[in-house]
Amino acid sequence: MTLKPESAVILIPSLEPDDRLPAYMRRLLAAGFTRAVVVDDGSSEKYQPIFNELAEMEGVTVLHHEVNRGKGCALKTGYSYIRDNIPDASGVITADADGQHTVEDCWKLAEALTADKRVLYLGSRDFDLPNVPPKSRFGNKTTSWVFRLFYGQWLPDTQTGLRAFKREDLQFMIDVPGERFEYEMQVLIACARAKMPIVPITIETVYENENEGTHFHPIRDSYRIYKVILGSFVKFMGASILSFVIDFVLLTLLGNTIFAPLAHGPFFAKVAARCVSAPCNFYLNSRYVFDKKMSRTTFIRYVILALFIMLVSAWGVDALMGWLKFPKAVIGFVGIVVDVLLYLVSYRVQDKWVFAPDAHNKE
Repeated sequence: MTLKPESAVILIPSLEPDDRLPAYMRRLLAAGFTRAVVVDDGSSEKYQPIFNELAEMEGVTVLHHEVNRGKGCALKTGYSYIRDNIPDASGVITADADGQHTVEDCWKLAEALTADKRVLYLGSRDFDLPNVPPKSRFGNKTTSWVFRLFYGQWLPDTQTGLRAFKREDLQFMIDVPGERFEYEMQVLIACARAKMPIVPITIETVYENENEGTHFHPIRDSYRIYKVILGSFVKFMGASILSFVIDFVLLTLLGNTIFAPLAHGPFFAKVAARCVSAPCNFYLNSRYVFDKKMSRTTFIRYVILALFIMLVSAWGVDALMGWLKFPKAVIGFVGIVVDVLLYLVSYRVQDKWVFAPDAHNKE
């Protein structure tokens, strides 16, 4: 079946909007969109005339939260309604109510949805333009670099609210954890881990009145976003510290006793220590870090990675001890230097391969 742009549903979460929202909705409908869902996320009685005006428009459904529950919850409320009540929707386009997303850009994403691909499209702004507030430029670019470091993909605009995806992925989006602004970052991480393509599409960069109308709280919501981005890595560090203590104690003990008389003793001491610390680390990472049920596949992958890291680490310790003529008493500290260099590599490989979620269903 050939999909048409107008079969996509516009979803707008809104908290205390002004008169621009009804005007914006009329332009969307005039452009060709036939269905739209607006979620009132706990706005006070003062703003209900605006939502009543929206509800009177043909093709527009307004849903209400009795109290403010956050942008993530508002989006999920809209997703659930579309899933259960609009069976002919080809996909969903989320847009903000503050005037930052032009009608032309919404239509651009609707046209992208007509392709036979299951992709998350992001309306991507250009933060190098002079009209972008400095705090927005710095915050978004920093977040893009951090996301690339931990999840391996460069996204020029991680904070965009203009997104589009197929109807088939509604349940996937509903299942992503998160209730407030951090939800949108959770979606990016979930897609990256599930190998669902994320495709930026350049859109117009609009900031009205230095973005004063946003409900984004710079400190509180930035904390929530970075807590999401760094959450797995912080847990990974905790599991690694515990495993390191085991490895350090055994390496120092074995390197100065059983393996001390042997040629290349540091190498064998490191291997023996890692044979104990690695299984402990596997259990902690599987159970508490990546929340992936232990299986034969994850175990085999972990063993392959552990053997590689162990051999590279052991070779590095042995080489440094030999080249720099360090005394055996400092072998444990040499091991620290080598393992720190391999640390981020190990995290990325475990996140992307060892404990990666099942590949996103593309059927």
